[in-house]
Amino acid sequence: MHPAVEELTRLVPPPATARPRTWTETEHRLGTALPQDYKDLVDTYGGGVFDETIWILEPDCADQDYDLAAVADEQAEVLGNLWRGGEPKPAELAADGTNVLPFAYIEGTGAYLYWLTEETAKPDEWTVLANEGRGPEWEHHPVSAVAFVAGVLCGQIHSGTLGEPENTQHSFDSTPTFLAPTE
Repeated sequence: MHPAVEELTRLVPPPATARPRTWTETEHRLGTALPQDYKDLVDTYGGGVFDETIWILEPDCADQDYDLAAVADEQAEVLGNLWRGGEPKPAELAADGTNVLPFAYIEGTGAYLYWLTEETAKPDEWTVLANEGRGPEWEHHPVSAVAFVAGVLCGQIHSGTLGEPENTQHSFDSTPTFLAPTE
């Protein structure tokens, strides 16, 4: 297991219901390999929400709002329209071959967490770009996705996009608990 995921499991115990994924198909569908820390995160926790705030997107989620590929397609279109319409791209995307790929959604804000991808960088070298969602502000965090999530939860990473953690009792609720049929 990736060290960042091990650290996260010390902060927030994973559910017993997570199931390992077949990543080859997901990576083929996205057209890129994915960072190992993210794959270990999803294999350990599944998709879901940390502290009722940070929704981890997952492959093949029954709810398209939290499906990695569906959200990636949607955000590529949304951001493309904004940038063609004159909203400035973040400085980190000025170089040729750079792009963003969403991995998490911030509950109630419209904000997303993205990997900053580069043609010359391996997925395990990707860092985090946070976008406020309802405006042009972006924050770059030079850490991996899971290191970012763990850092925010334990107060080591501060983000204007996410705000400050409200407590030290952390939680994770898996997506299936929200998608379960009601009786």
